[in-house]
Amino acid sequence: MAEKTYTITAETGIHARPATQLVNKAGQFESEITLDYKGKSVNLKSIMGVMSLGVGQGAEVTIKAEGPDEEEALSSLDDVMKQGLSE
Repeated sequence: MAEKTYTITAETGIHARPATQLVNKAGQFESEITLDYKGKSVNLKSIMGVMSLGVGQGAEVTIKAEGPDEEEALSSLDDVMKQGLSE
C-alpha cells in the first residue's frame, strides 16, 4: 500500500472542481484508492464520497492506493493535489 498525506491550502478546500479532477484521475487506475479525513475513508473514485467529507482549508487528508498500479496512481494524484490544492 502506498500513501501520502497533504495539508489543503486552497481557500475553498476540496470543492466540486478539484474533487472532480481527483475522481477523474483516480478512475484511470486499477488500484483501490481512498481519501481519508477525520477518521472517515471514502473511495476516491466516487464524487459523492469525496464531496461528503466537506474538506476545508487547513485540513489534513491522506490518499491511500493499493493494487497493481498504486505507485503510479499516487504519483499522478500527487500532481493533481499540488496544482494549487495542497502542499
